[in-house]
Amino acid sequence: MKVLIVEDNEKVAAGLEQALRSSGFICERAADGEEAWFKGSTETYSAIVLDLGLPKLDGMTILKRWREEGLKTPILILSARGTWAERVDGIDAGADDYLPKPFEMAELLSRLRALIRRNAGLVTSTLAVGPLHIDTKAGFVTLSGVKINLTPLEFRLIHHLATNADRVVPQSELAEALYAHDHDKDANAIEAAVSRIRRKLGGKILQNKRGFGYFLAVE
Repeated sequence: MKVLIVEDNEKVAAGLEQALRSSGFICERAADGEEAWFKGSTETYSAIVLDLGLPKLDGMTILKRWREEGLKTPILILSARGTWAERVDGIDAGADDYLPKPFEMAELLSRLRALIRRNAGLVTSTLAVGPLHIDTKAGFVTLSGVKINLTPLEFRLIHHLATNADRVVPQSELAEALYAHDHDKDANAIEAAVSRIRRKLGGKILQNKRGFGYFLAVE
């Protein structure tokens, strides 16, 4: 799960990134409005944390642009502007949630996970695909009730495939979902992760359709 953090305060942005990474997220950051708008429009994210008071282009303008462009990524506004009228304006402009500063990091993480779940059509923190159960809050996977030890990368790969269980996921999409923008998206690394997961889950669950991508084959 990859999240874009749009925050011009370096201390706040660094704290957010550390907390999100500790919870299993891949993070990218933007410190001004123009950079944020470009990244949000050209990259794929599971969610966006958006501050409103930004240099070059304010957060509300970015939010409206994204929604006018058809961007459906869940957006959590994080701002010192916390009056009820400003919260209403943010939601009406297309935000999915609004958290005023100062905030508790645990609440932000909980709200962010909830937004991502709802966007994927989930109502609980557990995603089930046949005998495979993915606990998105605790960050572990069970197969027929048996806990499977996965690395953070392997967990993110399985999670992305499970949230797209109705289709074959191209390798290029997996790379975008698993790695930050400045990371070397090596196709061999994806294939190596797939091989490790197959050994842990059994060879029949994670399948690939040659030339198209990967999918979970479970009943």
